[in-house]
Amino acid sequence: MTDSRPTAWDTYARSEPQRRTVNAKGETTWFNWTQYPDHGPGADVLGLAPGDRVLDLGCGAGGNSAHLATLGMTSVGIDLSAGQLAKARERWTGVDGMELHQADALAYLADTSTVFDAVYSVFGAVWFTDPGLLLPAVHANLRPGGVLAFSQRPPVEGCYGCQASYIPRGPDEDPAVVKRWDYEPDEWARILREHGFTDVSVSVLAAPPGNRRTGTLLVRGVRGVRGGQ
Repeated sequence: MTDSRPTAWDTYARSEPQRRTVNAKGETTWFNWTQYPDHGPGADVLGLAPGDRVLDLGCGAGGNSAHLATLGMTSVGIDLSAGQLAKARERWTGVDGMELHQADALAYLADTSTVFDAVYSVFGAVWFTDPGLLLPAVHANLRPGGVLAFSQRPPVEGCYGCQASYIPRGPDEDPAVVKRWDYEPDEWARILREHGFTDVSVSVLAAPPGNRRTGTLLVRGVRGVRGGQ
């Protein structure tokens, strides 16, 4: 069966504007875990130092990947969407230390020999890939003590496990459909521990003051040692 996900995410890319030129602090690059501007923690969640290697699963238009590259990391971003990667290359041309690849998360992790110091996903591939398949692959490609962190919307009460996300297309077309995986915080913590991650923290960051109510689920774990690895 043909994988329809790249087409779905290309559709999404057409509806998303480029990241702002500067943020509220006047910075030209920055890290954002949430769906709200100028909100939430920054890159320090990943515990990285200059020279470290970091992988963005579902990098989109590349804003977070570019920021880490400017901090001196080797920053690798992968995405299924050619449209998103085109936006990233247009916006961040000339940023040293940033690599972009069109790839499926599971396929990339299976093919690469690189060991990363951190792997992260911001509303990206960790949300849209079966964790029973993805987490072992991430674990195998993280150094011991390396960080996995990801963010996504919290689950709708009673709607857990594999769910459907609908991405609008043209007025005369059915929406594109992709799968996502939603769990409550305690369940995410259990799943990460089951797959060899330690020091797991899971929290819901409240939305900034205003009319918005939906927070952001932020999950972080450290690669432990399993099976003599």
